[in-house]
Amino acid sequence: MSKSSDLFPAIGQVADKTETLEPKDGGEENTTGDEEKAVDEIDSLCMKCHEQEVVVMSFRCEHCGWSNNEIQSAGEIRPEGTSYTAKIRDREDLNRQIVRSSNCEIQIPELDLTLPPTERGQLTTVEGLLRDIIADLSMDQPLRRIQDEATYTSIEALLTKMKAMVGDPDEDEDEEQEAGSSKKEEIPIQPFTLKLDDPSGNSFLEFLGSMSDPKWNVRVYPRTFEQNVQLGLVAPDDEEDAESAKSGTSQEITKEEILTFPGNCSSCGHSINTYMKRVDIPYFKEILIMSTNCDRCGYRDNEVKSGAAISSQGKRIILKVEDAEDLSRDILKSETAGLQIPEIELTLTHGTLGGRFTTLEGILNQVYEELSEKVFAGDSSQGSDKKTFDTFLAGLKSAINVEKPFTVILDDPLANSYIQSLYAPDPDPNMKFELYDRTWDQNEELGLNDIKVENYEEDAQEQNQPDTATPEGASVEKIESQ
Repeated sequence: MSKSSDLFPAIGQVADKTETLEPKDGGEENTTGDEEKAVDEIDSLCMKCHEQEVVVMSFRCEHCGWSNNEIQSAGEIRPEGTSYTAKIRDREDLNRQIVRSSNCEIQIPELDLTLPPTERGQLTTVEGLLRDIIADLSMDQPLRRIQDEATYTSIEALLTKMKAMVGDPDEDEDEEQEAGSSKKEEIPIQPFTLKLDDPSGNSFLEFLGSMSDPKWNVRVYPRTFEQNVQLGLVAPDDEEDAESAKSGTSQEITKEEILTFPGNCSSCGHSINTYMKRVDIPYFKEILIMSTNCDRCGYRDNEVKSGAAISSQGKRIILKVEDAEDLSRDILKSETAGLQIPEIELTLTHGTLGGRFTTLEGILNQVYEELSEKVFAGDSSQGSDKKTFDTFLAGLKSAINVEKPFTVILDDPLANSYIQSLYAPDPDPNMKFELYDRTWDQNEELGLNDIKVENYEEDAQEQNQPDTATPEGASVEKIESQ
């Protein structure tokens, strides 16, 4: 009995054996008794990275002429998806090669034509792709003409446009083409746009010359959750996660959860992450802290948002600072709050510095840095304004060092600001609170005058009801604009 290795030889052994088979001169038959060489190995180069290999499978039937070129990516799924766009303007553009993976979607906007992902990849050219589409659509046209004339007419109009895109001659010109009176290369083509969108990043549309080709463009984008599921990279934990991913809804943010938002640095443009966390301040309310830190250029930004409802009254916090311990108090300054220190005539209007959650010493140091670096920067004049400003900075520095007592007034019309009490929950002898009603101008600036949270359904119904009633004795005049 033959050994199993003889019945099922390894693929490597068969490949090595076929390499030694060479036909004799004069086309004589092989007398060694071995079969003809079954595998041809062709060196190929990936058009995308010039290094990664792709598996190319080609089949052609000598009896009917049918051929098929199929590719399979030999590499891994790319970290990001790719989208290629090419403007096809002449016959040279029709020769652009296309590597289409099984996950690639092709669009021709001028035809409103979209080719969804297929089960098999394809290696072809732009002209070859169009001719394959024409052949597939033309296959059942005689039958459609009898069974569904409307569909036949629509497809025939599409085929006419596509034939113009590949530069096929009209029926009246067929005889002239056969007689050689005109050449196919001289027939102009109908310009169009070709787009390839592949979330796996394994497709490619050839550029001409270099990547600076003006008619060629590539864009890299992060995949969506649905695309990752489609590629088999991730799977929802359960049906609820899948439904929430599709609808864009999520569960409530917990206090221990830190959310991450990818973006670009506003200073250097590199990719960075912004982190957000929900924090519950004792004896106050919940807030949302957002922090951004760029490792490339050192840009940093911290911002605070209120997580509670809008207060019905404004709040003013007055703190008497007497020693360094008072400077260590936590302070939450919302983006609507203003800050004053009357002793040194410091006034920060509402919105200055945005939202900040730091210590009192930290916010005063930030004010000092901002003013000392940006005001009169590079100005060599020694006028009275600059002397006055230097005197102001000296007073601010003395306040930071608590050389003498001073008062901090934090005024927030939305009551979303906070200064830590060192005696909580008991009253703090150095701090007092004042509640006040907002003025109409303050509500208008905050956009509160137009907000209505009660009985708004009735107002909507009244607006939808047509006003057809006309008082007795009243006349309706038609005014025409000239």
